[in-house]
Order: sequence, then structure tokens, then C-alpha cells
Amino acid sequence: MNENNRAKMSLGTEIATMLKSNVRDYAMYIALVLIFIFFGIRTGGLFLSSRNLSDLINQTGYVAVLAIGMTIILIIKHIDLSVGYVAGFLGAVSAILLKAGLNVWLVIPIILCLGIVVGIYQGFLVAKVGVPAFVTTLAGMFIFRGLLSLVTQGTGTIIVSNRTFRNLSNGFIPDFNSGGSIHILTIIIGVIAVILMTYSQFKSRKNMLKYNFQVSSKPIFISKIAFLTLIIIVIFSILAGYKGIPWTAIIVGAVLFIYNFILNKTKLGRYIYGIGGNAEAAELSGVNVRKITFFAFASMSMLAALAGILYTSRLSSATPQAGLGFELDAIASSYIGGVSVNGGIGKVTNTIIGALVIMSLTNGMNLMGVDISFQYIVKGAIFILAVAFDVRTRSGRK
Repeated sequence: MNENNRAKMSLGTEIATMLKSNVRDYAMYIALVLIFIFFGIRTGGLFLSSRNLSDLINQTGYVAVLAIGMTIILIIKHIDLSVGYVAGFLGAVSAILLKAGLNVWLVIPIILCLGIVVGIYQGFLVAKVGVPAFVTTLAGMFIFRGLLSLVTQGTGTIIVSNRTFRNLSNGFIPDFNSGGSIHILTIIIGVIAVILMTYSQFKSRKNMLKYNFQVSSKPIFISKIAFLTLIIIVIFSILAGYKGIPWTAIIVGAVLFIYNFILNKTKLGRYIYGIGGNAEAAELSGVNVRKITFFAFASMSMLAALAGILYTSRLSSATPQAGLGFELDAIASSYIGGVSVNGGIGKVTNTIIGALVIMSLTNGMNLMGVDISFQYIVKGAIFILAVAFDVRTRSGRK
């Protein structure tokens, strides 16, 4: 066998090994690509249009924010069923405060702080009193649903007229030339994103080689960078063809960066994974499990407050139905994104992909005119398939 054939075989073996060992992570990306292709074809390209993809990002914003917080909760083997109505209620409070004449930049921190207070209350019940998270947050769901009905019962719907607030989930970053057909700043940001991604990949590979960790071969590594570059260029080019990057993407990107840094670069992140893997062992090794639990619930409710702001901004109003089913989309996004049902495993970056899968299904089926009843059935089927796939692949590795 000649050298070329041996190289081809080794390369093929490496690709097969990578796919097998990372099948759970790759599966969600493949699923998202297939969803985009399917709806792109079935809607005659409407699904892939610049305007619809911008709308998809804005629609996904509140779910993505909730799912990031839910990922941490699920990693430590808890759950929060109250986040939907916490988001709905605090979104309504923000509308009330804006209507009362408060400055938008004062309202936003007030709502986020109220979210933290809610999280501390629920974290106290779970970590200190010992009430199971399921019971605590189920009670919270009822409480905040009642509070939402209470604050909206007078008018039914509270209209938000503040333009700055509405632009949080409907606006786009400004461009140098507002009259141009192509959003130049979006193209520039896309190029910067490619440069930063490439630098990060090379730096990570260099560090792994420095400490003798196994890395992929150069052809695989270069192919990965080329594929990621292509994806970034396509996404930013499509967005540049409409109004550019939505502010929602900037907000979600900032939240994602912060929480990804916390989970991967700090002691707090290691403690979170440690508690999820084995809480008793983590406690014996000196980790304050109660404090971490407090943080997880306070963080979750703060992000629920942010989600409420984004959702209220998106609708430009607060309604008594706000928050309905939000927690289900957040939980589904986390599990589709690879969070283990046994805790201890999960990435917020993958959770964003899970949120995109859920919202892409909703967006695509709406464009096709699929009845809402069938939409719930499809999303439920996708959810159970994702969890079953997770269980099977992880048990297979053992």
C-alpha cells in the first residue's frame, strides 16, 4: 500500500473517530443544518431570507437567555419551572415602570435586581430549607403567574411606547452609511469574527501541543477553520443584506461570552461541574454547595428578568399570557444542546444551538402555515429524540 493510501486511510480513520467520540455535539449542528435546508426548500427560500433570519434571531433571544441560565441549573441536577412567569411578570413590571415615566436605563437594572431577589428567595428554599427545586419552582410558577395576572388585570395589555426599550429586541446596530443596500459595519464585524475565531483556534491548538494533549491532524484542523469561516461569512453576509446585526444578537452574545467564561475559566465553573458530577464528593473536597446553588438560582432568575425585558421589548407590550411555556422551551433547548439528564455535563455554547433548533422549527412551521397543535407535537418529538439520543450515546461510551 502506497503512502497516499495510508494517509487517506489514517485521515478517514481520524474523521470516523472524531465523529464517534463527539457524536452528541456534532448531531445538533447537523440537525440545525438539515432544518435550515428543509425549511429553505419548503418555503421557496423565504426561511433563508435576510429579513426572516433577522426575525429568527430576535425571536430566539429570550429563549436563548433563559436556556443559558437553565443549563447551569440542570448541570447541578436541579430544575426551575418558574422562569417563564418570572420573565412574564418582570417584563410587565418593566412596562409599568416605563409607563410611569422612569428612564429606561434605570428600569433595566431595577428589573435585573428584582430577578436576583427572586432567585435568592428560591435558592434559599432549595439550599437552606431543603425544599426540592421542583416543588419550590412549581410553587413559584403559580405565584408569579398570579402576580402577572394581578398587575395586568386593570388594562389587560400594557403598551410600551419607549423607543429605546423597544429597540432592544427590534432594533439593529447602526451603520456608517444608513442609505446603503449593504450594511458595511456588519461585514466588518464578520471579518473581525473570522480573525478572532482563527486566532483562538490556533492559540488553543498551540497550548494543547505545549502540554502534550492529543490534537487533530493539520488537514482536519485547517478544514475545521475553513468550515467555520464559511459559516461566519454566510451568516454575516445574509444579515448585511437586510438591516445588519440585531441588538438582540449583541445582548445574547454578551451573556453567552460571560457565562462561557465562568464555566470554562473560573473556579466557580469547575465547582458547578463538580457538584453536578457528585455533590457529596464536591462537599467533602471543600466546595460550598449551598453557595453555588444560591448562585445558580439567582443567576437563573436574573436571566429570566432579562428574558422578560427582551420579550416585552419584542412585543412592545406586556400581556397576561407572557411567559406561557417559556420554561419548556428553555429546558428543551438545554437538553437538545447536550446537557446530560444525569447532570454534570453541558455547554452554554451548545445550548444556543439547541435554542436555535427549537425556534427554527417554530419559525419554519409558522411560515409553512402548520397548525399550532402539530407544532407542539413536532417539538415534543424532537425533544424526546434528543434526550433518548443523549442517554443512548452516553451509556454506549460506558
